[in-house]
Amino acid sequence: MTASLTQSTELTGKMIIAGKAVQGSGTAVRGIDPSTGKTLEPAYNHGDLTDVDAAASAASAAFGDYRATTSETRAQFLDAIADNIAALGDTLIQRAVAESGLPVGRITGEVGRTTGQLRLFASVLREGSWNGARIDPALPDRAPLPRADIRQRKVALGPVAVFGASNFPLAFSVAGGDTASALAAGCPVIVKAHDAHPGTSELVGRAISDAVVSTGMPSGTFSLLYGSGRTLGTALVTDPRVKAVGFTGSRSGGTALVAAAAGRREPIPVYAEMSSINPVFVLDKALETRGADLGRAFVASLTLGSGQFCTNPGLVIAVDGAGLDSFVDAARVAVSETAPTTMLTPNIASSYAEGVDKLSKSATEVARGTETDAPNACRAALFVTDADTFLTSEVEQEEVFGASSLIVKCTDAQQVRDVASLLEGQLTATIHVDDDDHAEAGKLLSVLELKAGRILFDGWPTGVEVGHAMVHGGPFPATSNSATTSVGSLAIERFLRPVAYQDVPTALLPSAIADGNPDKIWRRIDGQLTQD
Repeated sequence: MTASLTQSTELTGKMIIAGKAVQGSGTAVRGIDPSTGKTLEPAYNHGDLTDVDAAASAASAAFGDYRATTSETRAQFLDAIADNIAALGDTLIQRAVAESGLPVGRITGEVGRTTGQLRLFASVLREGSWNGARIDPALPDRAPLPRADIRQRKVALGPVAVFGASNFPLAFSVAGGDTASALAAGCPVIVKAHDAHPGTSELVGRAISDAVVSTGMPSGTFSLLYGSGRTLGTALVTDPRVKAVGFTGSRSGGTALVAAAAGRREPIPVYAEMSSINPVFVLDKALETRGADLGRAFVASLTLGSGQFCTNPGLVIAVDGAGLDSFVDAARVAVSETAPTTMLTPNIASSYAEGVDKLSKSATEVARGTETDAPNACRAALFVTDADTFLTSEVEQEEVFGASSLIVKCTDAQQVRDVASLLEGQLTATIHVDDDDHAEAGKLLSVLELKAGRILFDGWPTGVEVGHAMVHGGPFPATSNSATTSVGSLAIERFLRPVAYQDVPTALLPSAIADGNPDKIWRRIDGQLTQD
């Protein structure tokens, strides 16, 4: 059953396929208010393989015309999406709060981050260097052989499947960074909404669809589906018309999609952000001079948003001694005074409780947050262990998604580096230092460069700036591709590939590499970066 979309903000419980409202025929899911446990209307029926086929067919049909649009046209499209999302105002904020249990301030900030990402990629398109334009002019008189005229630019991969995240109902969801960067690159997008926030997803999906119409984009540029990861999600990743995947979620879910994509007749890239415990290294002099202050600041970062961030500091590593004792004592008090907060979904709350229980059987409990009878609540948890035990324990090295962290006591600086070198790949690594720690920090830095996508000094990993220099990625299992980022302007390159044009007639050259630089962009000509 299909129908045309309207400008109304009333929720319909339907998917969006190439501008049409489509009623799913599968399992019905509803949003749940985790603070009360009550279900929210309307119901959203999962789609099936027919719906995947329709969305992929529409995206494939739209790709040629969409990728041929100018940078300015796509920039205006992204700006229009941002305007439409902002215009939803309290309707969007209230629904996202109800479906996530997150406070109004957090969701308001997330709306701003979502629209800001879209506008960032609009500015990237207008600036132009994303084209990667290079020109090696012909050298017909070169000896012993002449050189052909060779030019290079980047082109869009094709339709992209995006999987919405549970912990960010807006910024890593329907119109999040994966969608914004793929649309900027010239790729139609098919989003599989997360079941945790179906109403929020519909509102944002319709904002995108309205922008498709108002800016004259091909109807198949965007579709929004509901469905299970194992069936509909796998069908999306294995559809031959889909050329890349963006995913934020669990390690098991991400690796399953990577395997499915690799098993295709034509394997495709999967950019999956999965698992990270984000180690924090506190060096000796920093502990000596401000151990207690750092302990309190650490707990503030740990408990932010119930610890439901992919950059949550799940590990503290330091040399045992009086300074670390001060850190632990302050952290113990801070955790003990922390009131429980609502987690995003009942499943996440249950998984957190199981993870903390497993950790308590291996490490020593330092403190727990205050007790509560509220549903789906997160009680902060802090544990301590020694380095030798940590290095041989799979349980202690697993991510616990929520406000739980483990302090690892080392015998000396060498053991700190040994622990660092044996960690799995991470999204972030943090180092706290004083001036007298710089020599040791330099040794540690050379280890962590190979382990993490972002290294912070004297800060905390929670909070990811959306800009040009940011890297939100890292070696496996933090992500499935450590050469990329899912946050920041560099994310556009995930959905592009370079093409070289040799001796192409002048009249047929794409504008980015045409004579005279009609797009007025920076290009590398004979190795020199210039706007001429």
